[in-house]
Amino acid sequence: MKTLLLMRHAKSDWEAEYGSDHDRPLNERGTKSARLMGRVLADLGLIPDLVISSTARRARNTAELVIESGRWDTELVLDRALYDEGPRGVLEAGASAPDVPRLMLVGHQPTWSLLVAALTGERTDMKTATVAIVDLDIPAWAELPGASGAMSRLLQPRDYDPGGRRLR
Repeated sequence: MKTLLLMRHAKSDWEAEYGSDHDRPLNERGTKSARLMGRVLADLGLIPDLVISSTARRARNTAELVIESGRWDTELVLDRALYDEGPRGVLEAGASAPDVPRLMLVGHQPTWSLLVAALTGERTDMKTATVAIVDLDIPAWAELPGASGAMSRLLQPRDYDPGGRRLR
């Protein structure tokens, strides 16, 4: 059994000075949400063994903030495929992950909603800083491209107060 955490990057700053879409930073709300979700995941005992993030600045910063704020002892790997590939490319990138029990992928819409649907058959709108927890009955990440599973949780920043306590 493997657990896949799919996290959409936190809210980005459309008003900031940046060159390309790849370089768009997080805004203040996004920074706070990323930090909150790092603590929430730690409190729930859902710390991933490995985080693979898109190379886009907003996704990379989200991954760095969740790791730092949750005080995770987790390696961060950057992979361009999580930025400019669709669901199939992301699944193939995840399939190259080492054999860890819990893997987090940090990336973008609309790919993340499409991934949840492809893996679970469930439709969900992956809002910024949302984490979908997908349980997969596979022995190794190499089988991820053809896998199916169930979404056990959908965690959104709006469901928690600033201290990480569940509101809803």
